[in-house]
Amino acid sequence: MKSESNKLAVRGELALIAMVIMNSAGVLLMLHSGSGISAISSVPYGFQQVFPQLTLGTWTYMFQGLLVLVLMLLRRKFMPSYLFSFVVGFVFGKLMDLEKPFIDALPLNIPMRVLYFVLSYLILCFGISLGNRITKLPYARVKITFDLTCLITTAVITFVGVGAIRGLGIGTVVAACTMGKGISFIGSLLDKRLTFHSVLDSQKV
Repeated sequence: MKSESNKLAVRGELALIAMVIMNSAGVLLMLHSGSGISAISSVPYGFQQVFPQLTLGTWTYMFQGLLVLVLMLLRRKFMPSYLFSFVVGFVFGKLMDLEKPFIDALPLNIPMRVLYFVLSYLILCFGISLGNRITKLPYARVKITFDLTCLITTAVITFVGVGAIRGLGIGTVVAACTMGKGISFIGSLLDKRLTFHSVLDSQKV
């Protein structure tokens, strides 16, 4: 194993910027492939299908903000990093709305759909792994349970709201069941070569 001195030092804030840009595009690319939307974005997508007055990006940052709020209540304390998470969620949602017209303009045929799904899967694995280097969350351990909960919630929301299950496809299920391992694998590769430092490190407990 490489020592910390032999690893390339990367600013955590830069990693988060890269993560937000990549993941917002990855979510939209998976949806555009026709294989379904990624699990964590499936709940906002479900609400957007039922209440289309708000964009997918708006529902996304509302949902992510709710997740951060729940985390704050569970831990019963406020930390500056939570406020930063609200900002990241807002930017993520806005980027989705900005990127969507460009993603929707991409050509669609069977080979391209497969390519879009594979690319989106790899982009999300890499992007989430970058984010995990900052948050220090054991994402792979909880991802499957969280994702399956999101999928069930989305199925209920869309079935009750529009009379059909929307946004969920074979790609959604495959990603939900396997992406945790992909994130863990890519994360281990990153840890061997990079070390991440953030101004938020001092706020962690």
